[in-house]
Amino acid sequence: MKKINMKLASLYLVLFCSTLAFAQQKTWTLQECVNHALENNITVRQSQNTLLSNEQDIIAAKGQFLPSINGSLSHNLSLGNAELFQGQFVDRTANSSNIGVGANQTIFDGFRLTNLYKQSQLRLETNQLELQRIKDDISLNVVNSYLNVLFNKEQLQTASAQYAFSKKQLEQVQELVDAGVQPKANIYDAEATLSRDAQQVTLAENNYNLALLTLSQLLQIPYVGFDVEIIDIETPSEALLYKDIGPILSYALVNRNEIKVAEKNVENASVGTEISKSGFYPTVTAGYSYGTSAFFTNLTDTESSFFTQLNDQRAHNIRINVNIPIFSRFGNKTAVAKSKIQEENSLLNLEQAKLDLESNIQRAYTDAQAALKAYIAAKKSLESQTLAFNNSKERYDIGAMTAFDLEQARVQLINAESSLINAKYDFVFKTKVLDFYMGKSLTN
Repeated sequence: MKKINMKLASLYLVLFCSTLAFAQQKTWTLQECVNHALENNITVRQSQNTLLSNEQDIIAAKGQFLPSINGSLSHNLSLGNAELFQGQFVDRTANSSNIGVGANQTIFDGFRLTNLYKQSQLRLETNQLELQRIKDDISLNVVNSYLNVLFNKEQLQTASAQYAFSKKQLEQVQELVDAGVQPKANIYDAEATLSRDAQQVTLAENNYNLALLTLSQLLQIPYVGFDVEIIDIETPSEALLYKDIGPILSYALVNRNEIKVAEKNVENASVGTEISKSGFYPTVTAGYSYGTSAFFTNLTDTESSFFTQLNDQRAHNIRINVNIPIFSRFGNKTAVAKSKIQEENSLLNLEQAKLDLESNIQRAYTDAQAALKAYIAAKKSLESQTLAFNNSKERYDIGAMTAFDLEQARVQLINAESSLINAKYDFVFKTKVLDFYMGKSLTN
């Protein structure tokens, strides 16, 4: 009984420690999010399995250069009438056994095996690049979702601050009404403002929770208890923006994986053409076999013993075959023609990939410039609205402005704050996209 209790206690301790360890993991850093996504994303794992399959293809292609070796064992039993001489049938039981081993080797096949081996290596290299491209896209998506969480968190903080201000404003209005300085109707206006701000806090909380949910689903982890580390996004400046698009284009056209994949496809198509051309060459194969046999029948008792026959009837066989293609019903010709067409298409795909990449970078650069201008404008607007609101509040406190006018100034200030937050994160993400094309880390 004591042993059982000790086992239960140990189990509870393990479960408690596991729960405690999980509970201590309250927040995820950006780097942790990216690493988790890259390790657990289904598309990434499928691509990794594809690489494993490609490695087996390389082993198989390499094995084609080696001779094939086969062993054989057979035994035949024949029962019934057999015609020994014309018109003379006898009841015969015959046993025959054959044992052999053979090897076949391709000597020359128009370099087909060599090019098939090259092609298998190219497939592996292409899929490795494709896997890296997928990882890059996933990293960018995670960074975008992470920044969206931070954006909504900051919006929530702004909404909460506005709610706190409205609550304090209601208390001040209540004091002024009680002192007879302001009419009681101002209390109703302040209460309505507080209710609207409470609504905005609820909306901001919902948006923040949805952003967390989206990120957790992207990472394929449970949403309950999930949270991220809040990064202090520095005030963006023009220094974050590249002054010239030229270096980005030059780097991307040489180093981006989508371009490398397209180049590998061109190389693969060229090897495919060489494989097709091998059909015009003769094929030379060589073979060797070594075997023996034994035969017994009920019609005679003069046969040697089984093992004696096997020893006496040993034989070597060496052969060389040359297969010369003369007319393949246009099969070889059309195969080469189609391979050349595929090669031309792969070149066109490479050109299209370069055009698409250049277009995407041009768009990203233009978007980043526009985002910087929007951020500068939003920053100036917030400064102006802050001064205007402070002025309106002073006038309201001395009774020179109505509560309605003060509320309009406050709404404009809230909109300016929200616009600045949106512009800041939009610009940061747009610069991250440019860093992405420059091959820089997205988590710094």
